[in-house]
Amino acid sequence: MRHVHFPAQRVAGSAQESTEPSRRLGHKARWYLPAAVTADVLGAALPVGLVFEAAGQVRPLYCALGAALAWTAVQALRRRYAARSLGESRGVLPVLHDWLILIGVLAVARVVTEEDTPRLSALGALVPALLITVACHKLTYRHLSAARREAQAVSRVLVVGEPDAAEDVIAHLAARTDHPYVVVGMVPVGRGPLDSGVPVAARLGDAAPEASDGDSAAVLGAVRSHHADLVLVAPGARFAGERLRRVAWALHDAGLELAVFPGLVEVSVKRLETLSAGGLAMLRVVPPVSRGVQTLLKSALDRAGAALGLLLLSPFFLGVVLAIRLGSRGPAFYRQRRIGRGGAPFVMWKFRTMVVDADARKAELAGANENDGLMFKMRRDPRVTRVGRLLRRTSMDELPQLFNVLTGRMSLVGPRPPLPEEVAQYDEVELRRLTVRPGMTGLWQISGRSDLSWDETIQLDLQYVDNWSFTSDVDVMGRTLRAVVDGRGAY
Repeated sequence: MRHVHFPAQRVAGSAQESTEPSRRLGHKARWYLPAAVTADVLGAALPVGLVFEAAGQVRPLYCALGAALAWTAVQALRRRYAARSLGESRGVLPVLHDWLILIGVLAVARVVTEEDTPRLSALGALVPALLITVACHKLTYRHLSAARREAQAVSRVLVVGEPDAAEDVIAHLAARTDHPYVVVGMVPVGRGPLDSGVPVAARLGDAAPEASDGDSAAVLGAVRSHHADLVLVAPGARFAGERLRRVAWALHDAGLELAVFPGLVEVSVKRLETLSAGGLAMLRVVPPVSRGVQTLLKSALDRAGAALGLLLLSPFFLGVVLAIRLGSRGPAFYRQRRIGRGGAPFVMWKFRTMVVDADARKAELAGANENDGLMFKMRRDPRVTRVGRLLRRTSMDELPQLFNVLTGRMSLVGPRPPLPEEVAQYDEVELRRLTVRPGMTGLWQISGRSDLSWDETIQLDLQYVDNWSFTSDVDVMGRTLRAVVDGRGAY
C-alpha cells in the first residue's frame, strides 16, 4: 500500500483551527446561491419577455415571470440549489436534462393557457436560460475547485477504522483535491503502523469494550476535539456489525454525519445500487456497459462524427500536408503500428511531426525520457520539426486518426492507443485497458496528457473502461476543446 502525506494546506488540524470552530472551512462562498438563482431568473425571464413582446403577445411580462418561476422551480425540485450541489458540477448534461423538463412543463402550460406565440420563437426564447445556467455552473465550479486546492470550502473528516484500512482511505483522499474532504484526525481500531502523519484523535481497542458506549464516547470526543463535520468509517473485522451500529446510533443522536467506505475505488456512483437482505445493507456493483443501446449510440456517433469531420476538414488537411512537406523532407502522414481492442494490432495515422528517421533515433534518446513508465516522452524532443511542434501544441497532428475511427479501429473517446513494446510489458491490470477501443481523446487528454505519470495514465484509462457511458463520452468531447485550447501537457 502506498502512503501519501498531506500537503501542509490540506492538514486542517492545527491548534489554531482546533480552537476556533467559528473559522470552520466547510462553508462554500455565500454568493453561490444568489448567483445561481439570479442567473436562472434573468436567463429565463429577459429573453422570454423580449421575444414575446416582439411577437405581439398580449401579456409578455406574465409569460416572462412564468418562465422564470418554472425554471427556478424545476431547479429547486431537482435540488440544484441545495448546499451539497452548488458548485459541484460543471457538466452540461444535467442542466440539459432540467431544461428538457422545463420545455415539457411550459408546453403543458401553453396548451392550458392557449398561448399562441410561434413554437420556434418560444423555444428559442428558452435557449438563453440553458446557456446562462451552464455558464453559472462552470463559474462556481472553477471557483470552488480553486478554493479546495487551498483547503477552503471543505468538510473536516475524522477517519475511523483499522490502521491499514484507515491509512488507505487517507492516502486516496490526500492524493487528490477534486473532492470536498480533508482529514483532520483518525481513530485507529487496534494497533498497527501509522505513516500518514494525520493526528490520532483517539484509539479503540481490538474488541468492543464491555461498556456499550465506550467506542461511542471515544469517537464523539474525537469529533468534538477536532471539530469534524463527518465521520468516515473504513470497516474491518474488528470494527463492523453491532459495534459499528452502536457508534452510528451515537453519532446520529448527536446530529453528526456518518459515511462508510465500502472498499471500492474508482467506481462511478451510477454503477452502485443499494440492497437490503436479512437486515444486511449491501451495495450491488453493476457491470461496466459492454453491449446494448449505449454501445450502438457510441458506434453511430464514432462513424458519423469521423465522416463529418473528414468532410469538413479536407481543405485544412490539404493545407497541413503542404506545410509539412515544405517544412521538412518526407511524407506528410506518419503511420505507426498500435495495439487496439483485444490486443489486435492496427496501423494508426497521424500527421508527421518529426524528422523521417525519428524511430531510428529513439534508442539514443532513451536516457532523456521524462515519463516514469513505459511511454517515451520528452518536453523538448530534438526530433520534432518546427511545423510538428505547432501541430503537437494544438493536437492537430491527431486529426488523421479520424480515418481509424471511420474504419472502426478506434473510437472518438477511449484510452490512449499503446505501442506494441508497451503492451509487451503490461501486467494483468494494465491489460484491462485493451478491453475497449482506443480513442482520439479521453480522460488522459483532458487531465494533463504528457504531464501525467504512468500510474495516473493507467488509473484514468481503467476508470474509463470500468465506468464508460455514452453521456460520459459526450462530456469528454466537450471538455477536450478546452484542453486543446489550453495546450497543457501537449508536447
